[in-house]
Amino acid sequence: MGLKKRSKVSAEFSMSSLTDIIFLLLIFFMLTSTLVRIQPFELPKSDSKTVAPTSMVVTIEKSGRYTVNNNEIGSRDLERALRIELGKSGNKENAVVTIVAEVGTPFDDVVQVMEIANRLKLNAIIATQPKT
Repeated sequence: MGLKKRSKVSAEFSMSSLTDIIFLLLIFFMLTSTLVRIQPFELPKSDSKTVAPTSMVVTIEKSGRYTVNNNEIGSRDLERALRIELGKSGNKENAVVTIVAEVGTPFDDVVQVMEIANRLKLNAIIATQPKT
């Protein structure tokens, strides 16, 4: 009596293509995301929803202390420090300076950073926190 064997259908699938896609997504998000470290002080409040990539972060405290990318500098060395950071930046045409000013910082200090960014042909944005 000739019985035919049934061919069993395999219920498994190849995971290799899925892992390739996951690694590509991981690399994409690592390259496109930027990490911004903001000092633990209160920022001005705003209704603005603008999100922009950041090349450099200038932090200004009420006491007059400046930092560029978490490196403390004097107010006189600010332009030189931004010029050095611009040289390190890979995208010089679209470089963005994020100004993180503590609440109560004199506006003249913020304007000084904006004027330096203008002289260096940089875009400048001011970091704020959303109103609650």
